[in-house]
Amino acid sequence: MSPATRKALTLVALGQPVAEASRGSLKPGAHLVREWNGRTYQVDVTDTGYHLDGRSLRSLSAIARHITGTNWSGPRFFGLDGRTGGSV
Repeated sequence: MSPATRKALTLVALGQPVAEASRGSLKPGAHLVREWNGRTYQVDVTDTGYHLDGRSLRSLSAIARHITGTNWSGPRFFGLDGRTGGSV
């Protein structure tokens, strides 16, 4: 199990809501921007998940899948894991 998953599970065990614990260091009000195939996507972090194009989605991976049509790691797609593949 990854350290991030361990941390999220610990936070849930301590009573933090799952959506909040799984966001990692992103706080409500944060704004992510990603360009993909010539279009710019803007994602807002909310108390309950993420908001993109008038829709609420439960995870960054669901957003990456919505944008690309394939399975991506959401944090990697948005450049939050320290690897190349996205930008904030």
